[in-house]
Amino acid sequence: MILSPLTMFQMVGALLLFMGTICIIYRRTFIGMLIGVEIMLNGAGMSLVAASQLTTADSATGQIGALLIMGLAAAETTLILAIVLIVYKRFKTIESDKVATLRG
Repeated sequence: MILSPLTMFQMVGALLLFMGTICIIYRRTFIGMLIGVEIMLNGAGMSLVAASQLTTADSATGQIGALLIMGLAAAETTLILAIVLIVYKRFKTIESDKVATLRG
């Protein structure tokens, strides 16, 4: 069975989304969870670019969408790392199981 290039790219994008979800579920540290979110966003961006390049849609639209996803990922990473630094400063750990409350 021969798959089209679009199907193969979409399958890899879905695999990245699945891997990111598994990473978020099973990682115990905030940094590990952040890596899972980044993997998921990369899968979505790759899927968007592949769909715009390999269909009749304008290829610039997919590239602009991927740039917006990358900007969102950078902003999200900055915010989460700032929160992780504050949590580490207060609780002396970055493991999500050991941080019971954010106040107290």
